[in-house]
Amino acid sequence: MIENKIKSVKQKFGIVGNSTSLNHAIEVAIQVAPTDMSVFITGESGSGKESFSKIIHSMSLRKHGQFIAVNCGAIPEGTIDSELFGHEKGSFTGAIDSRKGYFEVTNGGTIFLDEIGEMPLNTQSRLLRILENGEFIKVGSSKVLKTNVRIIAATNIKLKEAVKKKKFREDLYYRLNTVPIIVPPLRERSEDISLLFRKFASDFSDKNKMIPIRLTEDAKNDIIKYRFPGNIRELKNLTEQISILEINREITSEILKKYLPSNSNLPVIQNSFFSNDENENFNERDLLYKILFDVKNDVSELKKLINSILNNDSKIQVSEDHKKLLSSHLNDVKKNELKVSDNSKIETNKEFQSVTEVYNENESLSIEDKEKELIIKALSKNKKKRKLAASDLGISERTLYRKIKYYNLD
Repeated sequence: MIENKIKSVKQKFGIVGNSTSLNHAIEVAIQVAPTDMSVFITGESGSGKESFSKIIHSMSLRKHGQFIAVNCGAIPEGTIDSELFGHEKGSFTGAIDSRKGYFEVTNGGTIFLDEIGEMPLNTQSRLLRILENGEFIKVGSSKVLKTNVRIIAATNIKLKEAVKKKKFREDLYYRLNTVPIIVPPLRERSEDISLLFRKFASDFSDKNKMIPIRLTEDAKNDIIKYRFPGNIRELKNLTEQISILEINREITSEILKKYLPSNSNLPVIQNSFFSNDENENFNERDLLYKILFDVKNDVSELKKLINSILNNDSKIQVSEDHKKLLSSHLNDVKKNELKVSDNSKIETNKEFQSVTEVYNENESLSIEDKEKELIIKALSKNKKKRKLAASDLGISERTLYRKIKYYNLD
């Protein structure tokens, strides 16, 4: 059973959490591990991408081979080719001896290229050659060498945007992206936050012979609301900081707030209007949607109350003069709604054009209904050509295909 395998992997690698998105990512890692396919892991910094590369290697046929993790962003551009592919003696200043690179040393094993979006374009060309036929050339050499290495790549940036800006090779992107694994950010795993806090507190107490700290119910609610831009790494640092500084081992909401940044009360938007293949970061668009929906609900409730008073259905008693005044205000509200619906123009993003429609009282406020409607309009406009429709919607063709199946639009 896949559930048992997921549970076993969590225990082996110390992964804590039961969110659906986390379990799905682990399931994909388990399924692809026995193959020799390249794997592309996307996720925000601190979300635990390296753990997934280790899962894949440990469950693969190469598990007895070497595993090397390389942070491409931490190696200077002038030396990264030497680090990865090796160099010959005298090939550059300081090359007093020949040196084997990671791809030669890891022959028969797995190499994890973290932050691959930071890799220079020249190095990307060399990497593409390895992916296509397993060949590489050392710096300062003309001899072609062979290697049999499985490549797992990871990034915390949107490589599609880097491809458009000519900062990342398109052919390499599609060659790497054979099997994508999306590691969810901590804010999309709110049910796991208190579990992780308890684990980190327990680990710290065992290591330092201290009584573990624990959160009150109010503190749990507060910590779940925080966005954790630094993800699991930030939560671990926060837990250890509180553990060492607080004498009281019961952490209340008041104590916790001293350690959370001042912007911790920002709302957590867990559902984007569209789900991109790459991980969506919290942004102003999501916040605007949230505000618009809240405003719409408030206005609707106010209109219901006024209508109830005007129709004598409310327990609130008002004079006829006040009713006339309320009626006048209600008409003004409706006129303003129409103005907003007709005239609002938001040009920063194509998806914002649909925001103004929220103000139309007769339309559904369901995100799924709105998404389905836009997909139908885009397909109709482009005569069911999915590539063009996806471009209009600002999503990938694969995401559009998944949405079509989800909404039974075939």
